[in-house]
Amino acid sequence: MTPDSATQPPGKAPFTTRQWLIIALLCGAQFMLALDFSILSVALPVLGEDLGFKLSDLQWVVTAFALPSGGLLLLFGRAADLYGRRNWFVAGMVLFAVASLAGGLATTPGFLLAARAAQGVAAAMLTPAAMSLLTTNFSEGSQRDRALGINGALLSLGFLSGVVLGGVITDLTSWRVTLFISVPVGIVAAIAAPILIKESRNEETPKLDLLGAVTVTGGLISVIFGITSAERNGWSATTTLVSLAAGLVLLVAFFAVESRVTAPLVDLKVLRRRTVSWGNATGLITFAMMTGMVFLLTLYMQQVRGMSPLNAGFTFASLGVAAVLGGAFAARIIGAIGVHRALVYGLLLQAVSTAALYFLDTTGGMPLLLIATATGGFGHLLAVVGYMITATSGLPDSEQGLATGLAYTGQQLGVTVGTPVLATVAAAGIDSAGGSGPAAVLEGVQGGLLLAAGALLVAGIVAIAFLRPGRTTAEAPAATDRQVPAEAR
Repeated sequence: MTPDSATQPPGKAPFTTRQWLIIALLCGAQFMLALDFSILSVALPVLGEDLGFKLSDLQWVVTAFALPSGGLLLLFGRAADLYGRRNWFVAGMVLFAVASLAGGLATTPGFLLAARAAQGVAAAMLTPAAMSLLTTNFSEGSQRDRALGINGALLSLGFLSGVVLGGVITDLTSWRVTLFISVPVGIVAAIAAPILIKESRNEETPKLDLLGAVTVTGGLISVIFGITSAERNGWSATTTLVSLAAGLVLLVAFFAVESRVTAPLVDLKVLRRRTVSWGNATGLITFAMMTGMVFLLTLYMQQVRGMSPLNAGFTFASLGVAAVLGGAFAARIIGAIGVHRALVYGLLLQAVSTAALYFLDTTGGMPLLLIATATGGFGHLLAVVGYMITATSGLPDSEQGLATGLAYTGQQLGVTVGTPVLATVAAAGIDSAGGSGPAAVLEGVQGGLLLAAGALLVAGIVAIAFLRPGRTTAEAPAATDRQVPAEAR
């Protein structure tokens, strides 16, 4: 399937009851992971005081999750392909439930960080397994497009619900409850998966590329650590520079290894496909700029407008609702205009909406904030579904774990990169404005929003230039030796 071949009406292949249950299971798992990623961040001040964290060390609660969840995605995506996607999903779900329970019972900072790291490992197991099970259980075309649209909507809803629910739950009960809520969900999912889903793995299981696994995992973890360190230590700090340099060296070594081994962890032929490489590049940018925009607007609402964290969280409700609508209607839009146009229009709509937020001021502008974040959220979800379809289309089932692992690696890098980069720009703007008052903070926020809008515009141009249907169709013959379904060629 080429990126613009999804013109089949969405209702032509309705879901069976079993397929709806599979969607509820797999997309519900993704919702839980997104919720857990954001829900604890709102509770950090209370959590830190309860367990005795130093203020400067609170970021490790987020970083401990982000390092393994981003660094292990490619390895675990390939492992799911080789050793059984359903078994990998169940194992990841059990580990996540146990780690969530342990985190909720933590009494020391070290215990909580260990639990968060275990959650990150489980998330790296679950994400590519769930997505590859989703793509292999729904035929390429309108059915898969609808499933990915629902998944994208729930991902966004999970992330944004966490921002709101984290404050509510912490205020009404305890920060520990934000971790406990994942335990029953994990247990139910682990029991339901073997009942609903057939096992799926490659028929021929080659030896796992251990050297490739070590270099890519080490490289990604080093890069993610360097980026997260930059937010605290600065981009010129020794720790930041050494981590980024080490990550770059390891990733270069990884590509050298993959070009020489007989059974590579990542088939470079797959990575050279424009739909995979450029599609994931657009996905990285849309996630990075959306995450960074949420940070900038949180800064604006609390430090410029004087809103409470809870009220600021509720203000994002328009963004969440619009993002859910974007995911719900994405398949219909794609059926009408094609995947390529949906991806381009989604990126450009997000870019224009982000640029419009530049006109916020210190006293008014709430209607602008609500409308612009809503339209931006709709565009973001349209772009997310478009890039996920683009990055996983035209590949055989045996490569779906790899393809989804690559897609979510880009997503995780985007989520990691967005806030530090835009925070650095905002901080520079605040400093140049000569103070930390509302006017200076507003100037910093505006600078970050302009950079975000520019990056999204570049992503839209990249999609226009490199993901046109004619260009991607020309690559189809390269995939024929891997038994790509006829409709994918």
